[in-house]
Amino acid sequence: MKPGKVILITGATSGFGRTASGMLSAAGHTVYGTGRSVQDGTRDDGVRMLRLDVTVPSSIDEAVGKIIAAEGRIDVLVNNAGAGIGGSLELATEEERRWQMETNFMGMTRVCSAVLPHMRRQRGGRIINISSIAGVVAVPYQGFYSASKFAIEGYSEALAVEVRRFGIRVCLVEPGDFRTGFTSSRKMSQATLDDPDYSASFRRTMAGVEKDETRGCDPARVGKVLCRLVARRRPRFRTLTGSLLQTAFARVSRVLPGRLTQLLLTWFYSV
Repeated sequence: MKPGKVILITGATSGFGRTASGMLSAAGHTVYGTGRSVQDGTRDDGVRMLRLDVTVPSSIDEAVGKIIAAEGRIDVLVNNAGAGIGGSLELATEEERRWQMETNFMGMTRVCSAVLPHMRRQRGGRIINISSIAGVVAVPYQGFYSASKFAIEGYSEALAVEVRRFGIRVCLVEPGDFRTGFTSSRKMSQATLDDPDYSASFRRTMAGVEKDETRGCDPARVGKVLCRLVARRRPRFRTLTGSLLQTAFARVSRVLPGRLTQLLLTWFYSV
């Protein structure tokens, strides 16, 4: 794709979304970024901000409608909005389960369904879904976060085949640990923190996770990946990005015996 595309990127108020939206704008694209509580307007970097809550269908329809009214098309959709919760799978509440899947997975599917009719009419477009290395290898004490990312992987694989004949290409980006606001915004299960069987292991594991995240890669690396995926005529379907150790493990985990993978994860995360 050449510069000058109309791009919608969700979750553009911080982390990957803020960095990547600014980089895409600097590359000459018309970029619309969204957030749950932003005021409509244009940022200093040229990104046009709209209010969009991926858990509220009417909010999605309104934001997409504004872009279509202004531009007549959407060439690229980047589904980046997401959040996480740490805790034992056993002790997760119904509210926590629903919140995690609604935010990361169901919200993404809603935005796709709102944008796809316009891309089909155009007979072209690109959808880039931000997954995670945790959507390739499940992370202990972040099981529902991993489940939401595994769901994005499966959805994207099927969607890529369904819409290919319309000239629409689907891509997955799987980041590892990066220095973003994700660490500080992660919710923590109080039930797990208080449980005598899980608490010590949970605290130890999450301390290591947060340490790795705060020492992680620069979010601009993901921004560069997105810029390449937008620019290329035939983009890769799946892109792993992050530290060499994490990306290598994610690749080999697909062929390692399941028991060995579990032992390595138990050691790595100090479970």
